[in-house]
Formats: sequence, C-alpha cells, structure tokens
Amino acid sequence: MPLLISWSELTSAKVGLWGMGVEGTASLHRLAAAGNVPVLVDDAPTASTIEGHDVLATASGGLDALLRCDVVVKSPGISRYRSEVSQLEATGIPVRGGLGLWLEDANHPHIACITGTKGKSTTTAVAGHLLTRLGYAARVGGNIGQPPWEPSAKREPDFWVIETSSYQVPDLTTGPSVVAVTSLSPDHLDWHGSVERYYADKLSICTKPGVEVALANGSDETLRAHADVLGTHVQWVEATDVPWFAALGLPGQHNLRNAAMAQAVLKALGIAEVTDQEAMSEAAQGFNGLPSRCYSLGRIDGVEFIDDSLSTNVLPAQVALEAFSDRPVALLVGGHDRGLDYSSLGDAVARRTLPTLIVTMPDNGPRIGQAIASVASSQHKVIDAANLTEAVTLAFEWSVPGGVVLLSPAAPSFGHFTDYRDRARVFADAASELGELTP
Repeated sequence: MPLLISWSELTSAKVGLWGMGVEGTASLHRLAAAGNVPVLVDDAPTASTIEGHDVLATASGGLDALLRCDVVVKSPGISRYRSEVSQLEATGIPVRGGLGLWLEDANHPHIACITGTKGKSTTTAVAGHLLTRLGYAARVGGNIGQPPWEPSAKREPDFWVIETSSYQVPDLTTGPSVVAVTSLSPDHLDWHGSVERYYADKLSICTKPGVEVALANGSDETLRAHADVLGTHVQWVEATDVPWFAALGLPGQHNLRNAAMAQAVLKALGIAEVTDQEAMSEAAQGFNGLPSRCYSLGRIDGVEFIDDSLSTNVLPAQVALEAFSDRPVALLVGGHDRGLDYSSLGDAVARRTLPTLIVTMPDNGPRIGQAIASVASSQHKVIDAANLTEAVTLAFEWSVPGGVVLLSPAAPSFGHFTDYRDRARVFADAASELGELTP
C-alpha cells in the first residue's frame, strides 16, 4: 500500500513540482503559502521563471533535480506510466498528484468526485448549480473550477463537487465519500497505454478507501459489463424521474442522463430538497451550458451552430448526433489520430433518418469518413475539407433553415490547435464570417 501523504505534511519537505499548468501553479501557491520553496520542472517550459522561481526542463536537468527531492507532485498530464515516474519511485521518492494530497487532508464528509469518459463536466456543473441555487455554499473543482487546494480560494464551502479525470485517479490514495461514473468508452490510450488499463484506472476510484457511495450510469453498457470492479458500494442510476430536467435548457438524452447523475449525487450527499421537484425545478433555472459541450453559438439564416469541440472520441460525437436526431445535421469530424475504431460512429450516422453531411478534417477525418461511408445510405454524404474554416463554410452551404452545423470532432485538437478552446474559437470565428449569429 502506498505511503499516505497530505499537503500539510510537505511544509518542511524538499518538494519537486513536475508540470506547471493550472494544477502545478495551484500547487506552487499552496507550498508558497506554507513557506516551502519547491523545485519547478516542466517537460516544455513556456518561460524560464514562474513567479520568480526558476523552471527546469525535464530533459535538461529537471529529472536530476527531481531525483534529489523528498516528494514529487506531478501534474495530471504526466502519465503515471512514464519511465521517469518509475525511476523516481524506484529510488524511494513518492510521486503524487495535488488532488490526492488534498483528499488526505480534507476530512470532509461532503465531497463528491465525478468521473467518466464523457459527461463528467456537465454533471459536475449541474450538481454545483443546483446546490448553490438551493442555498448551500458549494464549489466545483477540476477542469471547470479551481483546484481545491488553491489557497487563494474563498472560504471552505459546505460541499465540494470535483470533476475528476482518469489522469488523476491513479494518483489517489484516498477517495471522497461520494463518487460517480457517468460513462465509459475508449479514450486517452496514449496516457494509459491500453484500453484495459484506462478502464481499470478510471473505475478504481469506486473502490478507494473512504468511498461510501459509488454511483454509476445504469444505461451505459460498458459500465454494466465492468460491474464486478465497481465495488460493494455501487448504486445504478437510471435517467427516469427527472421532471425538473426541462428547466436546465439542455438538449439531448445524454444531458438527461447527466441530470439524473447530478440528482443522485445530491441525494448521496444528503440534500433533503432533492425529493422536492418544485424546489429542484426552481433551482435548475438559470443554468448556463458549458462552452464546447453541445453549446449553441446561435443561428445564421435559421441554421444553428453547435460547439462540441470537447468531443475528443467516438462517444460524444454519437450522443451529439442523437441530441439532434430530429434535424438535418452537418457534422464536422477529425483531428489528432489516436487509432480509435470509428465503426460505431458510422452506425450512429446510418441510423439517422434525416439528411446528414459529414465534413472531414485532418488528420484522421478521412479515416472517420471511410468508416461512415461504408455503412451510410444515399441521404448521408461525406466530403473532405482542408481545415476547420473550410469545413464550416461547406457545412453552411449544404445546410437548410432548421438544420445544425455541429462541430463534434471525435478527436483531440493536437497538432492543429493549442487546445479544444482554440479549436472552438476558430469554429466561432468561421461561423461569424458567414453572418451575424443570433439567439
């Protein structure tokens, strides 16, 4: 069993911070608040110093510096399966993540961690929105909020709801009281090394010490197939009896499932109002959908532009298509090729009864297009575009009033954009060039 370490125990330790993104910066602030001056290391430093501290490149003295530390706190993007991690641990240096260190310190019964291949961000945001509107002091953390160990945060809330990625789970030595898994499909194989290890890493959160309730989406067949590793605390959640869902203003069955998961999280946290449908409907009002997650940018000449740029694998593209099953859709696909099987996306297109245009983009767009074309009918058309801007133009030219131009790439943005937000910005700019976007 790994040695249990918390942030409070690192005050006088020699700490190395490996990876200086959002979490790395929060970790720097946490240590600085305790008077600790850590060693900063990054694979590709964007600056030689951060807040007055030198930053070493991993391959240029950084690893050697980490090997002289007592503890290394790594960012989630650094795979636990890298050879450098093995080298550090072989010399007796614990390698931990910021969230795991915080959970060891938390001693907080009102923490929920939400994970899943897709749906975790929206479920987290909905749960946080409901708690706040119901009058509780609640805060969301993870990719859609501040890391909970960031010392500049406001006073400690009554409830934490934390979006938790598969990158973070392997670094946890203790779990929260409540965990939820929204979905499961192949993803992040480059980080985990295989789909089997990805599944094992993500689902291991359900059996971490301290977990009292593990919620799982009962409609997800892959999750059901892995029921034996979800532990004795598992409770299956079905997307039924969510009469307040319409008040959220979110499209699609996948968001109904997300709402059901959020409702189950609140119930597991002991929120009495969860059974009061009038109170829940009122609390759901005013929710703003998350950018790049089936987010409407508006309409031009009756054609709606939907930003689903965070769609980085097959599953979100499928559920996005399902969300607009009653409308003609021009689907924009393609990005960094991680070797995923896109046959199920082809099947999803083949099931559509309305006209569908697939516009492919580099790098793997043509491969996705082939998987779709092999099963498509005459009302499903596949064309290639040189880039995202051209894809938007081609999609709009094909579309009719009432139709949808849907950016749901089913692939990461690596190699063409800084990140999914940059891809979303280019999509929005390209749409704006075609006319004025109106609600």
